Amino acid sequence: MYPLLSGLKVIEASSFVASPTAGLYLAQMGAEVIRVDQIGGGPDFKRWPKASNGSSLYWENLNRAKKSVALNLGTPDGRELLKALVAATGQFVTNFPVDGFLAHETLSAKRADLITVRIMGLADGGPALDYTVNSAVGFPDLTGPGPEPINHVLPAWDLLTGAYAAFAMLAALRHRDTTGRGKEVRIPLSDVAIGTVANLGMLAEIFSTGANRERLGNTVYGAFGRDFVTADNIRLMIMAITPRQWTGLVNVLGISGEVAVIESAHRVSFARDEGVRFQHRDALFPLVESKVSGWIYEDLKSAFDANGCCYGPYQSMKQAVHDPVLVGNNPMFSCAENPSGMVYPAAGTIASIPQLERQAARSAPLLGQHSDEVLAEVLGLSSGAIAALHDKGIIAQA
Repeated sequence: MYPLLSGLKVIEASSFVASPTAGLYLAQMGAEVIRVDQIGGGPDFKRWPKASNGSSLYWENLNRAKKSVALNLGTPDGRELLKALVAATGQFVTNFPVDGFLAHETLSAKRADLITVRIMGLADGGPALDYTVNSAVGFPDLTGPGPEPINHVLPAWDLLTGAYAAFAMLAALRHRDTTGRGKEVRIPLSDVAIGTVANLGMLAEIFSTGANRERLGNTVYGAFGRDFVTADNIRLMIMAITPRQWTGLVNVLGISGEVAVIESAHRVSFARDEGVRFQHRDALFPLVESKVSGWIYEDLKSAFDANGCCYGPYQSMKQAVHDPVLVGNNPMFSCAENPSGMVYPAAGTIASIPQLERQAARSAPLLGQHSDEVLAEVLGLSSGAIAALHDKGIIAQA
């Protein structure tokens, strides 16, 4: 946690991954993010994975460092309270539909300089999820050996969209600071996905070749990279993108002579061009495979480290979470109280700022934990008014 956004209040009304991620990143940089949910929880409140007490481990980690307000959004009074909170703060992150009571035009009528960052499925307002978008843009058709498409587990487009939404909020704030004008920024999940395809040159590649890219399994397209297995059966990914990485790999494996023969036969040089290494992978891979298979992993690791090689062992997620480099000794992690009652390393701000002291990860709220506090501080409601809202079932406190 870092206090870079101290003083910034953001209302978040959202569910699932992308929109809560945007709020999480803003909160981790010091913003006061107030998540507003339906009493009893939104559609993601009990999402898997769950703790033994039924609490969603997904929910408590995507909502760390936030405040929670629970309203009965099925009533006019509940909806008016949410609109009043948005107007009072001036910053709003949501994945609610474009139309309806949270339409920007409706909200900005109460505050002209309002900034709304709205995450959408499709650009036309239609529904889409990470997994449906990913299947549509073609990545499962490139994953695995084929011929059937293979979905990956990581919701990459949700996470990219959430990060882009946090960036869009700060860009809109910067613009408002200079012009005084508010904005609605709409970020469709499908556009993040296909825009990323274009930014990586993969859209242009299709227009250039007129064909789908070859499926390569674990081979990295356009560079030297693939999985190899050591003598003690440790599988690792080895990459050689830069000249230094390639030279280190050749030196450690002692294959300079064999590589020179291949270069001479094909009249090429592998020293500085990763694309040439990729083109001649059928000659290079068996050579590297035979050499790596003769090494014990710990010995190879030491030699690779001494020579600036780029590699990484394959680990299960259980192994990864007990890895001292990734988690155990990583200052990003610290323990915090959790609604689940569990004790485990919680991720704080991903970035590190050497000039500032890193603050510990903060807890996720209980649903509705801050309802009374927020309504009093942000809207100035009296204790009597808040009590009346409780009596009517409009708000709930954890």
